[in-house]
Amino acid sequence: MQQKVDIKNFISNLPEFLKTEQNLAPWELTINLKKIIEKILPLLGTEFKVSDGIAIHKSVIVEKGVTFKKPFIAMENCRIGANAYFREGVFLDKSVNIGPSSEIKSSIICAETAIAHLNYIGNSIIGQKVNFEGGSIAANHYNERADKRILVKYNNTVIDTGVEKFGALVGDSSRIGANAVLSPGTILEKKSIVKRLELIEQL
Repeated sequence: MQQKVDIKNFISNLPEFLKTEQNLAPWELTINLKKIIEKILPLLGTEFKVSDGIAIHKSVIVEKGVTFKKPFIAMENCRIGANAYFREGVFLDKSVNIGPSSEIKSSIICAETAIAHLNYIGNSIIGQKVNFEGGSIAANHYNERADKRILVKYNNTVIDTGVEKFGALVGDSSRIGANAVLSPGTILEKKSIVKRLELIEQL
């Protein structure tokens, strides 16, 4: 039987709207995130400003120059820094802080997490109270490889995800140092520490 990467072992409390999807493999969740968010949009209340597939809670602070590509949801009390760029399929849970000039694509960022500035997070699921220091990256694609399928190492088992784009599953309360790189397919347990300039390459 193939080893299962259970999101619930890494993230204690996924956003309420996504809990019905938490039994999916992480890469299945991110690859389908656009459609999942599109289904959530009609369920949001009047406290959200919803326009053309983009839903932002009225308590969210958005600085100048931010780009949103649909579908996108930001829950209560998020802060979004100047010139941040959100590509299709992003869900920000409550009190998330996205710093200036960061780019997020097809990812879930859970409550009270901070993505500092000049970061890239691609096709990833980031837990609660995680901190990405400036310039740190969750890469989602092996540009340099002929075979671009992403393999994940978990519990000493190598899993073929069957997809060519998957970034990282980062457990609650982890800390990612400045200019660190999480290679595609990175799995980090809760309270992981990645040092500044460190490369995480699990295979």
